[in-house]
Amino acid sequence: MTLGREKLHFLNSPTPITYLENISKELGVNFYLKRDDLTNFGTGGNKLRKLEYLVKNALDQDATMLLTVGGAQTNHGRLTAAVAAKYGLKAAIVAVDPYPGEISANLLLDGIMGCPVYLVQDDGVHTADELEAATVKKVTEEWEAKGEKVYFIPVGGSNEIGALGYYDCALELAAQVEEMQLSDVRLISTVGSMGTYMGLACAIKNEGLPLRLTGISISPKKDIYAMAADYYDRMKTLFNLPKEMNKSDFDITTEYDCGAYNNPVKEVREAIYYMGRKEAVILDPCYTGKTFAGILDMIKKGTIAHGENVIMLHTGGIPGIYTAHHRVEMEKELKDYIHII
Repeated sequence: MTLGREKLHFLNSPTPITYLENISKELGVNFYLKRDDLTNFGTGGNKLRKLEYLVKNALDQDATMLLTVGGAQTNHGRLTAAVAAKYGLKAAIVAVDPYPGEISANLLLDGIMGCPVYLVQDDGVHTADELEAATVKKVTEEWEAKGEKVYFIPVGGSNEIGALGYYDCALELAAQVEEMQLSDVRLISTVGSMGTYMGLACAIKNEGLPLRLTGISISPKKDIYAMAADYYDRMKTLFNLPKEMNKSDFDITTEYDCGAYNNPVKEVREAIYYMGRKEAVILDPCYTGKTFAGILDMIKKGTIAHGENVIMLHTGGIPGIYTAHHRVEMEKELKDYIHII
């Protein structure tokens, strides 16, 4: 139980912290990965930590179906489908996104696990939020008319309850760092829908953990610090947290969002290749690839100092490698590795 909330226990935790020797020697920092990509089903990823709490809450409300939202290639949607399959629930995903032209990557995995995906095209009249809300309402009504009780999970599983998964992760990580006898550790997390980062931030602040948290945003946001402060206020109210946090307490860089969400970027692909060729660890082009590209630049600029202890949270998202718009760009760059004899 964390902050008075029960959860399901399906995660193979603690996930390991891996020292990357080759990269550390080359970059002059002590570089580690917290391997949440190695969580244990649905091809893994960080959302499983959130879903331990969210699906427990759903089951406590006698839900029979999980409904969530995201992009067409949502990692969170795929893992929602995975947990639903494990617990005998139905699942569905609503995405305000055009059909990508093929059933691949997460869309393929969604189908394998029996999860329908409702793709909604821009109608030129309504906002994406309006289209999403209307479709969620329609899909909920359709399934409840068939006798299901639908439990709605927001994008990325990122609400107050979902963030508890990363409150737990921060405690787990702090214990591992102590066992490894590491000091002055900088923990770097991707910032997308914010639940992962905020769970970590809440725990570090309220538990007094010896970690310095840096977030790297992977999509443009108008006022990310105001968003973080508002998210914390909601968590503080719901869970009666003792500590105050305001905008100045958060360390989030927006320098590496590359102007859009999930867009193909050469520097990100180069970071993915570098990690793969030095450490045989695969990153994805939407989240961890952008984050690692940002880390490489921060080391180059001295924002991350020589000799620092750095742990990057690997949040998974590996199926993103196989999405068409990223795969096509990588195929162009990697075609010379194929030799037909």
